[in-house]
Amino acid sequence: MKVNLLDFDAAGLSAWLAERGEKPFRARQLLRWLHRFGVNDFGQMTDIAKTLRARLTDEAEIRGPLPLSDTSAPDGTRKWLLDVGGGNAVETVFIPDETRGTLCVSTQVGCALDCAFCSTGKQGFNRNLTTAEIIGQLWHANRVLGAVKQAGVGDSGERVISNVVLMGMGEPLANYENVLAALRLMLDDNAYGLSRRRVTVSTAGMVPAIDRLREDCPVALAVSLHAPTDALRDELVPLNKKYPLKTLMAACRRYLDNAPRDFVTFEYVLLSGVNDREADAHALLALVRDIPCKFNLIPFNPFPGSPYRRPSAERIRRFQEVLMNADIVTTVRKTRGDQIDAACGQLAGRVLNRRLAAPRNQVLHSLMTA
Repeated sequence: MKVNLLDFDAAGLSAWLAERGEKPFRARQLLRWLHRFGVNDFGQMTDIAKTLRARLTDEAEIRGPLPLSDTSAPDGTRKWLLDVGGGNAVETVFIPDETRGTLCVSTQVGCALDCAFCSTGKQGFNRNLTTAEIIGQLWHANRVLGAVKQAGVGDSGERVISNVVLMGMGEPLANYENVLAALRLMLDDNAYGLSRRRVTVSTAGMVPAIDRLREDCPVALAVSLHAPTDALRDELVPLNKKYPLKTLMAACRRYLDNAPRDFVTFEYVLLSGVNDREADAHALLALVRDIPCKFNLIPFNPFPGSPYRRPSAERIRRFQEVLMNADIVTTVRKTRGDQIDAACGQLAGRVLNRRLAAPRNQVLHSLMTA
C-alpha cells in the first residue's frame, strides 16, 4: 500500500526518505512541491532526480481530500464537505474578510465531548482524522482558491489564507499527535509558512494536552469557556467535570509563558436565559481577573432539535459592555455563513457508522479519565 506523503511533517518525511538512502534536503524539496506549490504529480517535480521520482511513484502518493460538495454563501463564506471514507465526511469553511482570509479546519469525524449547544457533538463520534486529512483541508483550499505559488517564481503567489483556526468538527487536543504534525506543517517555511500568531487551536479544556502544546508547538490558544461557574459548565461542557474551571484557568496561565500572543482568547456562546445575564458577565470577570485575555462572544447559532435560543441584540450588548467596562477586549463574532450552515457551532458534516450512545459515552469517559 502506498504511503500518503501528506501524512508527514518535515521530521517524518526526512526519516522516511533517509530509510531509502536520501539526504535531508530532499525532504525540503518535497515539502515545497507538496504544500507551497500544491503539486500532486511527482512527474512535475523538476528539481528532483528522475530515479527518485520513479521510486516515489512506485511507493508513495499525494492524496488530498475528495470534495463531495462546495457551497458558497452571499457573504463570501465557502464550505466544503470532504470525503474521509467509510461514508463519513467533514466540513471545512473559508471565511474571507477585508484584512485576512481564515480557514476553519476540522480535526475529528464528529466529536465525543457532547457539548450541549453544539451541532457537531450531536452527530456522534467516529474517529480521529489523520495528519493528511487535517493538513489536506488547507492543501485543498489553497488549490481551489488559487493560492498556491508557481514553481520557480519565488513568493509571488497570493496568500489568500492568512489565518487557520482549528475550530471545525472535533476537539483538536483529543487528536494530539496528528494535530501536532499538521501544526508543524502550517508553520514550516517550506510548507505554508504561517505565523504562530495566525494559527489558533481551540479546546474545550483538555488540560494535560494544553500543557503539552505549550512545550511542543505553542500557537494561539482559544478556550471554549461558555460558563462562569462549574455548576453551569458541567451542564454545557461535560469535560468540565474532569478539568474544572480552577484547573483550566491555571493551565491558561501556564500556557502564556510560551504563547506567541500575550493573551488567551475565551470563546463564549451566548444562550438566551442560560448564561447571558449581566450577573454572568460579572462572574466571568472574577474568574479571569489574573489572566490576560480577550473574549469572543458568539451569539448562539440555532440548529434543528436544539432547545437553546439566541439572545436579543440588547442583551448581547449589555453583556459585552460589562466586560469592556473592565478593560477587557470583547468582540461579538459576526455570524458568517449561517445560510449554508457554516456558522460557529453548526458544522455537522456526515458522521455515519458512528458509535451510538453507550460506546460514545465510553469514548467521552476515556477522555475524561486520561
